[in-house]
Amino acid sequence: MVTGLESTLRGIVRSAAPIVIAGQGELLTERSGVINLSLDGSIMLSAMTAHVVARETGSLVQAVLAAMAVGAAIAFVVVFSSIALKLNQVAVGFILTILCADLAIFLGKPHFNQPGKEMPAAPIPLLEDIPLLGPVLFKHNVLIYFSLILIVVMWFYIYRTRPGLTLRAIGEQPEAAFVRGTPVNLLRYVYTLAGGALVGIAGATYSLSVKLGWKEDLAGEGWIALAIVIFGLWVPGRVALGAYLIAGLRSVAINLQDNAVIDLPAQIINMLPWFLMIVTLLFATSGVLKKIVRYTPERFKPTVQRFLRAAPPQALGTTFEKH
Repeated sequence: MVTGLESTLRGIVRSAAPIVIAGQGELLTERSGVINLSLDGSIMLSAMTAHVVARETGSLVQAVLAAMAVGAAIAFVVVFSSIALKLNQVAVGFILTILCADLAIFLGKPHFNQPGKEMPAAPIPLLEDIPLLGPVLFKHNVLIYFSLILIVVMWFYIYRTRPGLTLRAIGEQPEAAFVRGTPVNLLRYVYTLAGGALVGIAGATYSLSVKLGWKEDLAGEGWIALAIVIFGLWVPGRVALGAYLIAGLRSVAINLQDNAVIDLPAQIINMLPWFLMIVTLLFATSGVLKKIVRYTPERFKPTVQRFLRAAPPQALGTTFEKH
């Protein structure tokens, strides 16, 4: 029997999944030195694509693959414009956000509010029977499981593998990485496309699992994913924590409204990611974090320093040119 607490926590894990996936995708992209600001439009277009492909073909696998292709294609425009055309990444990203959102609304109009296919639940035997954790973590579908596994995979890849070290190098000091023989621009293509594909999966997760069907109320979700990358200080675990925090706050607000305890507009909840981002940036640039480290006992300083490390990749948003 699922208790109220278990149901709430399970709902948070489920509703946070697309933001977790999109956040990890953008984290991967930004770690390579590229900013992809097209997430909001990319999520909408990939969500619409997944819904339509699932309805037309009956295949959920094809739907997810189509959404990945859309996300990767949009990301390719960003990185190609930056590397080959030397255009500003931020400007291109903003334009793509507007274009893709409008395109999703236009192309998806015949399928608006039409019933869609849902990714079936796949409870994990034995693990689903664990008290509390079972219903919360092990009674979902493959897309939700993917969001949980992705956090661990991203952390391990970035901090425990040689390719992960190279990824950090091209985002921090691309010139030094190039001198060592690293194909900086080629890897930026690879990681930006991979990040875009993950954003596409996030869109598919919305339309096939979290918000079934195609609706236009996904606007803003991509901006939240971008915000939590900053809130998470470009670290996979903290980015995921930001996603779960936002999902938890949304859940609390809905429960308060349903119980008529307080009339809290949804806009207030949607403002929270930006508030958290601003607070994080203020802490990161005001010297407060250094003071916290300074007064930390010596034995805990290394751990605290790693946890509070607050700096974007040094080459983020720049174009690398061979000399």
